[in-house]
Amino acid sequence: MRLDMIGLTVKDIGASLEFYKQLGVDVPEKWEGPYADAMLEGGIRISWNDAEMMKSIEKNFIEPVGQRIGLAFLCDSPPAVDAKFRELTEMGYRGDSEPHDAFWGQRYARICDPDGNVVDLFAPLPTLDSEPQTFI
Repeated sequence: MRLDMIGLTVKDIGASLEFYKQLGVDVPEKWEGPYADAMLEGGIRISWNDAEMMKSIEKNFIEPVGQRIGLAFLCDSPPAVDAKFRELTEMGYRGDSEPHDAFWGQRYARICDPDGNVVDLFAPLPTLDSEPQTFI
């Protein structure tokens, strides 16, 4: 058994696809109906599921509240975290946490997708011996 897909329940598939496209996900240009998916590096799929469709499938559907899952995107470098955060906020996406050097050894920021899910942007900070650290 292996993890095959991460599913997101969204209010507007198009808006969500545009956000994740800005983070480098190879999203579909066109899709039909209340569902879209894409293959991520490493062979795991990500899907966008219309909230109304999910309500019809799940008898006891409850509108998501708060953070139920975390998504984190590794950037090429600490300056790339700052640049991507600035780019996304200038496009109108809401920043949740400005880029900063986190105590666990990463340049770290948080941005919200169109549904309010907080997405992490990070890159390992160089250490004194110039070896990058990875914490996740």
